[in-house]
Amino acid sequence: MKYLSYLLTIPILFSMIQCKQSDKKLASSPIREQSVQHVKQQIIDKFGEAYTFRTERGVKQVADLWRKSDGTIADFEKFCLDNFIANDKDLEILFNKLSNGLEVLNGNFIKISKELRKSVDLDLGPITPIDEILAGFNAGAHINDDLIANKVAFITALNFPQYTLTEKTELSAKWNRLNWAYARLGDVFSSRVPAELIQAYSATSSKADGYISEYNIKLGYLVNDKNEKLFPEDLSLISHWGIRDELKSQYANKDGGLERQKMIYQVMKRIIDQSIPSEVINSTEYTWNPYANTITKDGQAVTPNAEPNTRYQQVVNLFRALSAMDKYTPAMPTYIQRQFEGSLEIPVDDVEALFTELLSSKEVRDLGKLISKRLGRNLEPYDIWYDGFKARSGIPAEKLDEVVGKRFTTAQTFQNEMPNFLTALGWSKEKAKFFSDRIRIEAARGSGHAWGAEMRSGDVALLRARIKSTGMDYKGFNIASHEFGHNVEQTITLQDVDYYMMHGVPNTAFTEALAFVFQKRDLELLGMKESSSDKEHLMALDNLWACYEIMGVSLVDINLWKWLYKNPNADAAQVKEATITIAKEIWNKYYADIFGTKDETILAIYSHMIDNPLYLSAYPIGHLIDFQLEKQFVGKSFSNEVQRIYEQGRLIPQAWMKGATGEPLSNKPILEASAKAIEVLSKQ
Repeated sequence: MKYLSYLLTIPILFSMIQCKQSDKKLASSPIREQSVQHVKQQIIDKFGEAYTFRTERGVKQVADLWRKSDGTIADFEKFCLDNFIANDKDLEILFNKLSNGLEVLNGNFIKISKELRKSVDLDLGPITPIDEILAGFNAGAHINDDLIANKVAFITALNFPQYTLTEKTELSAKWNRLNWAYARLGDVFSSRVPAELIQAYSATSSKADGYISEYNIKLGYLVNDKNEKLFPEDLSLISHWGIRDELKSQYANKDGGLERQKMIYQVMKRIIDQSIPSEVINSTEYTWNPYANTITKDGQAVTPNAEPNTRYQQVVNLFRALSAMDKYTPAMPTYIQRQFEGSLEIPVDDVEALFTELLSSKEVRDLGKLISKRLGRNLEPYDIWYDGFKARSGIPAEKLDEVVGKRFTTAQTFQNEMPNFLTALGWSKEKAKFFSDRIRIEAARGSGHAWGAEMRSGDVALLRARIKSTGMDYKGFNIASHEFGHNVEQTITLQDVDYYMMHGVPNTAFTEALAFVFQKRDLELLGMKESSSDKEHLMALDNLWACYEIMGVSLVDINLWKWLYKNPNADAAQVKEATITIAKEIWNKYYADIFGTKDETILAIYSHMIDNPLYLSAYPIGHLIDFQLEKQFVGKSFSNEVQRIYEQGRLIPQAWMKGATGEPLSNKPILEASAKAIEVLSKQ
């Protein structure tokens, strides 16, 4: 299952990166410190000492962005003197006009990207070379250059200061909504990455995504050592999401479920170490025994050809495309910094500390013992996906498939049900129609994704779900419920937030949190509302085990990128070996004592590492947020709380959390609730 908001797979049109202020100017800027100081003093002399901070920061921001092609030093000085806005009313007018312009540009470029990617994202037949070329084209790649050339970027940088994350944290309690919106506008033009590098990344990212979207395993063509087929012949599932969810569904199957899980796990290991035969990827021509790693065609043995490290070549390509931008973002000279301090607005060291605290906790070890007891056996490595704390886990997959298949035969039948989903969760009919008119479901080629609109009129949020020719199955519906949560967030934070520059969420973890909230209510959407006296305890343990699983995966992702920066010339084979080594190290440190086995590679199976680097950390952070939100929802109107909380828009993470729940983001709530839940359930 690909819990993915596609906004991050398309290069951001405006470099919304939170940069640290520094006295060190870009080497490529021709502006000298003497000129900067001269201009600053002239503006302060003209408007007064009250404008010292805005003047000093704004002039320096323009100086850092300025190049010889933008004009002479005299042109720079004249520009700053002519375009600095002191009057509050005039500054607000400028802000509103810039916001509108960015909405028009950003919104339309995103809409163009959606249209160009249709042939590769939707189930519209075979992908041709021209489809891949068009999908990789970024119509907005030159927008930064264009807005610099016409001086819009300089006007923005001059008048709207950029604040560090520390400054935002310190000032957040004093700022009103307009102050926050000004600060977010100040984030927009913080670097000057050449358009050709943005375009190159767009093409590279599109190819990696295409590789993953077409990576289907035909489970119906797998055999065991007895030459027995264990799965329906038409069962085709994408890696890793689909085969993982099939593995999870087998916990409800008491007759043969364990054997099916072991076979899927063997497939995963073959994908990770690239010993999987190329012939069996997305193909029904061959029968494959993943244990012996042999294949047959028409009953005759065929010599298999291992996939030639294609999986890890995507990582190499993405690293080269992203690291090529490093020198153009000197305040954050690595993609790791840009992703964590910039996009997530949580430093990578803080994220790792948060994860290792939970991974090392007594609570997850006690939970491992409880799961082993519930299973009646020792834990296997794939039990990181144990699914026994959900109400649906006791309902056979076949039953759920039957219910979903009869109800959702096409994308349109799902579309028709959207208003009912929303009213079932508490929204009024009018608001449900408002949302449904702005969300459109389409049949996805891969596992599915959500892709929001970036302008308030003229576009809609897309819910792309996996819908077979025979209709949707339960796995598809479960994923679609998750993506629907993204769409609801995308619509609230675009349509119901007061300022366009505040639209969205602090980072992707916050949209993942609402997606998790919706996904857990999938049975409720189906009219199969659960009733369990242990619901609260089960929810806590399900969340804790999900955090435990994905935090380890995230650490593999982070450590792989640290390794890449230390080994920038590594080839695909070396990246494969590094990934496997890191996965084993993380496993041995945080999992081996619970599972009883060492050197497992399963943490390296996630497809996000291949086509969306360093996105994975959003999931565990999202799980923590999800848990704190669920506590907040208790005894309150679900829809009203979702609206109130997500209408905060794009604050920094901890300010958003305090506004949402009154508490900062931490492991404490989930660990405390889990300790209590383990105590109660262990006695049953």
